[in-house]
Amino acid sequence: MEGITEGVNNLNITDSSASNNKKNRIQVSNTKKPLFFYVNLAKRYMQQYNEVELSALGMAIATVVTIAEILKNNGLAVEKKITTSTVDMREEYGGRPIQKAKIEIVLGKSEKFDELMEAAAEDVIDNDGQS
Repeated sequence: MEGITEGVNNLNITDSSASNNKKNRIQVSNTKKPLFFYVNLAKRYMQQYNEVELSALGMAIATVVTIAEILKNNGLAVEKKITTSTVDMREEYGGRPIQKAKIEIVLGKSEKFDELMEAAAEDVIDNDGQS
């Protein structure tokens, strides 16, 4: 029994999926959700984690770039890193591999992020009271 206890005490558990499954990553699809769903989700992730990683494959790349530009143009985000690559995928089981373009854009909070978010929240409260 002592050997089992010692083995359990010396056991190191590492989460190998942690780097692949970041909490502040948004994988964007251009067919599943509307554009502003992703814009608002990115704002929430930046509030919580101070930065957000937007990721997309193929035709959804244009959507990711649009989301990043909306956030930057509204003064909410600053660009930290952009990575492009290709990934091998199979369209069906046993099918031949195809390459898809991939983009990852990391955005951080701008200096004015918190005050802009507060002002937007106050506008919502003011407008609700005037119904």
